[in-house]
Amino acid sequence: MLDFDLAEMYQVETRALKQAVRRNIERFPPDFMFELSKIEANALINNIRSQIVTLDQSWFRYPPFAFTEHGVTMLSSVLKSDVAIEISILIVRAFVAVRQLILNSPVNETMALQKEVKELKKYIEEVFEDYNDINEDTRMQLELINEALAELQSRNRAIDKPRNPIGYNAIKNRNAN
Repeated sequence: MLDFDLAEMYQVETRALKQAVRRNIERFPPDFMFELSKIEANALINNIRSQIVTLDQSWFRYPPFAFTEHGVTMLSSVLKSDVAIEISILIVRAFVAVRQLILNSPVNETMALQKEVKELKKYIEEVFEDYNDINEDTRMQLELINEALAELQSRNRAIDKPRNPIGYNAIKNRNAN
């Protein structure tokens, strides 16, 4: 966590928080707290500037301090107020919760869901393959039926063809007389 965020939580000025840390620097080894480099601070400013249109840069005159879980805990002993103690307890609990979340990651659940989805997809593909096989068989049978019907229709046309009349045509003979 960065010093200006912690200062806001502890209800103190960033300057006062930094001053208390510098006075007790032996309590903050590098794995508890470190100061951001100018490059890191500039990258942070640019990132925040893209999110917040009106940005007061006065708190970026000096690169911010970054605190780990242990550094936040140590801050409660440096900033001696009831608010500091309460906030430190809450922040440490938040760090512990994040650690638990990382250790018992929902990624495992996500991976299990992905596996189930893959199995379901494979099953559905197999079902559609079987359906397509049945569909192909049905298609072939329909083609055979259509061929048989076409053959029957051609036979019926030959049978239903008008025949030449056999015998005497009365109408022709009347006109001849």
